[in-house]
Amino acid sequence: MIDKKISRKRRAAKTRARIHRQEAVRLTVHRTNLHIYAQVIAADGAKVLASASTLEKEVRAQHPKGGDTAAAAIVGKRIAEKAKAAGVTEVAFDRAGFSYHGRVKALAEAAREGGLKF
Repeated sequence: MIDKKISRKRRAAKTRARIHRQEAVRLTVHRTNLHIYAQVIAADGAKVLASASTLEKEVRAQHPKGGDTAAAAIVGKRIAEKAKAAGVTEVAFDRAGFSYHGRVKALAEAAREGGLKF
């Protein structure tokens, strides 16, 4: 039987291969039980253009608990602001094999509200 982590990594690899063929800037999300992280990565995959997470002081000041949907929404707004400051408006959403539900969905919707298109 394949365990959860291997299944997630397999799903992530398929998504990343498709995004790589599109040659698109990608917004990638990583989720743990306590925190959520987001990065905007250049189309060639060589450079991180913007990043945000629940570990940042500004986010912790607004919402000290990092493992819920409210914190994920704050991170989504921050990543959208930082990406726009870096000159990125269109991204491909890479959910890293995580289900589009809960915190991942909250981050994505907040990033869309912040002005990112995907």
